[in-house]
Amino acid sequence: MALTTVSPGLLDSTAQYYGFKNRIINGAMVIDQRNAGASVTPTADQTYTLDRWKIRNGSGAGRFSVIQSSTSAANFPTSVLLTVTTTSAPSGTEFYGLEQDVEGYNMADFGWGTANAQSVTVSFQVRSSLTGTYCVSLRNNGASRSYVAEFTVNAANTFETKTITIEGDTSGTWLTTNGAGILFMVCLGSGSTREGTASSWQSSNIVATSNQVDWINTSSATFFITGVQLEKGSTATSFDYRPYETELALCQRYFIAFTNTVFGGSNNRIAAGSGASSTVVRFGFPFPVAMRSAPSVTMSGTPRAEAGSAISITSASSAGMNIYSAGIDCSAASGLTAGTAYMMDTGSGGYSFSAEL
Repeated sequence: MALTTVSPGLLDSTAQYYGFKNRIINGAMVIDQRNAGASVTPTADQTYTLDRWKIRNGSGAGRFSVIQSSTSAANFPTSVLLTVTTTSAPSGTEFYGLEQDVEGYNMADFGWGTANAQSVTVSFQVRSSLTGTYCVSLRNNGASRSYVAEFTVNAANTFETKTITIEGDTSGTWLTTNGAGILFMVCLGSGSTREGTASSWQSSNIVATSNQVDWINTSSATFFITGVQLEKGSTATSFDYRPYETELALCQRYFIAFTNTVFGGSNNRIAAGSGASSTVVRFGFPFPVAMRSAPSVTMSGTPRAEAGSAISITSASSAGMNIYSAGIDCSAASGLTAGTAYMMDTGSGGYSFSAEL
């Protein structure tokens, strides 16, 4: 039997993926480090929920809940479910939706902003309790270039496949380094100031058309989406199913959680360190992947420093972060000893590191 030689890292598309075909990370909504499947109702705009996905929350008030759902389209184990909890009639520059910002490195080959700009195709599985016209948008980092495409939810409470091809933008400035290259959003309601013409590039910050369903203004309305794919070319291909550990590693470039939520239990030992004084212990440990940029650290609950007995940590701050490792100073009310070796455990919470776009 003859063997077919394939260049390293380049698999035939009939094998479902090659290289990094889908530029959306966690498009099948399988990774949820922050909430592990629990429902949240964000009160601030641009709050991250499932990994890599943030909500756009117009007025900044808690308008809809977000949860990883096992109700999903065929061949997709999970989706994300949004449910209206407090209605809003969007006005002015307000808009609501679900957004993922694609890192510039991951879309540099699109050639946008040049004469060689390549077309892209967006595809996804969607289900809504409200039928009608919805919009997706692609914008650049400064939101000075935007493209809006309409799609129709034909049947309520039924998963439908949607495919949209978008011509490449030959104008504007598109970041191709580690900043936000493309702002991809599915709109769920918009004020008139953010509405414009469909199916052409605009030199303005547009996320919808006037036909957009104001889903956000119907109490208990639901919206599911999964299988989100953004790929180069004018044809939608099969979804880029990546191994779970690969998808997790892609997410961890932007957010890493060493928390009980991720570990599924309390008091997990995660690092070793040394006492710096009677109130500070310094820990250091490598990240599982290189992060996008030096991250910020957030402490939750009450982690502990252990050396025979457990001492509660009251706060944490950076003691030298880079993209490969973390150094953090953990403070306690008292009881620590300079020079003593300690183990860090998550106690009732843990630590998370964010380098989100």
